[in-house]
Amino acid sequence: MSVIAFANQKGGVGKTTTAVNVAAALAARGRRTLLVDADPQGNATSVLANERPGEGTYEVLCRQAPTSRLIRGSRYRNLDLLAATDDLAGAEVELATAEGRYARLSAALAEHPYRYVVIDTPPSLGFLTLNALVAARFVVVPLQAEYYALEGLAKLSGTIEKVRSSLNPELRLMGVALTMFDRRLNLAKQVAEDVRKHFGAKVFDTIIPRSVRLAEAPGFRESAMSFDGMSSGATAYDQLTEEIHERTEARTWQRA
Repeated sequence: MSVIAFANQKGGVGKTTTAVNVAAALAARGRRTLLVDADPQGNATSVLANERPGEGTYEVLCRQAPTSRLIRGSRYRNLDLLAATDDLAGAEVELATAEGRYARLSAALAEHPYRYVVIDTPPSLGFLTLNALVAARFVVVPLQAEYYALEGLAKLSGTIEKVRSSLNPELRLMGVALTMFDRRLNLAKQVAEDVRKHFGAKVFDTIIPRSVRLAEAPGFRESAMSFDGMSSGATAYDQLTEEIHERTEARTWQRA
């Protein structure tokens, strides 16, 4: 089982869009996939859930309820969902004093035979994100090509290293995915160049473009591929998913 956390403490960078579309693309390839919605905003749940969930990630983290009764099928074949509900907004406060508060998600996921687990995290570095990082083998960082991108990425990289050294020695930064990219802007090109200079091969080759069709898809409760599989956004996410699969299967880069 490969557990991948999609994380960035900065909001509005396409993190949930990336997690949902990669999970859907993995499932479409026939790989049994679970998406864990650990973001209290619940946007991934809104897109994927067949019906409004009554329980989900909150019960796993704060009540240590068995995931076997909380995981539900999604709107897509081979893709299951552990949903975010309104109660998840209070999880940060409850976890602050809970025993084993960093490893609850990791323990809950250990019993499941999924090929991939994709975790959508909130735009913060609190207990919800830390649970995701402790549970994960890999981290993918969606990054919008804008002025403060590198500053936030440096902080997240530091957090990943701290988790790796003290809580999860298996954790690795799989890569940085440039998102919402507008090729017309010189600033975007400059940021992309700077990110590649700092992180080298860790930056995925695929760049996710800014796309109207990509922005419209969640409003119809669809992934980019099911909404318009020929759009530039859908094509890019399909290519990114293939890169993620290849890096998951590779061994040479994982020691870095």
